[in-house]
Amino acid sequence: MTATIDPRIESLVRKLLIASPVARHLGITINHLAPDDVRLRLPFAMENVTVDRIVHGGVIATLADIAGATASASGVDPATVRGGATQTLVVNYLRPADGCDLGTSTRVLSRSRSGTVTSVEIHDPDGQIIAQATVTSRIW
Repeated sequence: MTATIDPRIESLVRKLLIASPVARHLGITINHLAPDDVRLRLPFAMENVTVDRIVHGGVIATLADIAGATASASGVDPATVRGGATQTLVVNYLRPADGCDLGTSTRVLSRSRSGTVTSVEIHDPDGQIIAQATVTSRIW
C-alpha cells in the first residue's frame, strides 16, 4: 500500500516550493508526491541551455535542490514543523542532458526531527541517469 501525504503538507509543498518564482520560471511540476517519495518534471526549454541543446548544470542543480526539499517536506509532521532550508547540495553530473525533459526520483536516506539527507536522481525520458545529487536539509 502506498502511503498518502498529509493534505496540509501537500498544500505547503505546492505553495512554497512548486509555486516559488524559480520553480514556476523553470516549469517544474509534480508527477508524484508521497511521504519520502517525490517525482518532479522539468520540461526542456531553450532558455535553460548552456551550449547547443545541453541543459545548464545550474538548472539541473536547481531541480535537484527543489526535489530534495520537497522530499524533506513530504515526511514532516505539519503540527510541529515551521520551516526548512537546504544545508548542502552536492551534484555529480554523469552525462549531458541533451534537448530533453528531465525527471527526478528521490530516496530519503536519513530523517530526524532536525533534518534529512536525500538522494536525488535526475534522469532523461529513457531513464538514463543524468546526475545524482545529495541534499541535506535542515528542518525547524
